[in-house]
Amino acid sequence: MSDGARVIVGVSGSLHSLTALHRAVAEARARHAVLVPVLTWTPVGGERSYRARPCPPLLHEWREAARTRLERALDEAFGGLPVGVPVEPLVVRGEAGPSLTRLADRPDDLLVVGTGQQGAVRGTLHRLLHGSVSRYCLTHARCTVLAVPPSSLHADLRALHHGIDMRELTALVAA
Repeated sequence: MSDGARVIVGVSGSLHSLTALHRAVAEARARHAVLVPVLTWTPVGGERSYRARPCPPLLHEWREAARTRLERALDEAFGGLPVGVPVEPLVVRGEAGPSLTRLADRPDDLLVVGTGQQGAVRGTLHRLLHGSVSRYCLTHARCTVLAVPPSSLHADLRALHHGIDMRELTALVAA
């Protein structure tokens, strides 16, 4: 293994983050680096709201839910932890962009992020309100950032989800 080399990847459980996770594993293998899949979370309503009315039992539940989401994402992507690469999963309380760039603080780190849904209404609204995680990381990281675009399968799935008529699907299955 390279001296302390790490491949840090943001994971949310979305298809886009699973694509980035697969790419990060390939990069970790090629670099003989430790894979650090990171799922970030914030209290429901945000940090400001939580500070106004703290509830430690809820905080514990949210942290556990985040840990479960990370485990589920690794399960969906690889059936557990990926084989052939050392893995140090991490659940971090905080906004994704700042948390990821704070973690990826070494010059030999590689930060891998998915670029997410391009052009989607929900994505556009979310980016207007919260900003793009990948753009934040590209702007603020002190290490190399690999922004992984959606796989071509994402467009096929989106088209299938939005454009198929159930009668057409039934006819295709029956044929």
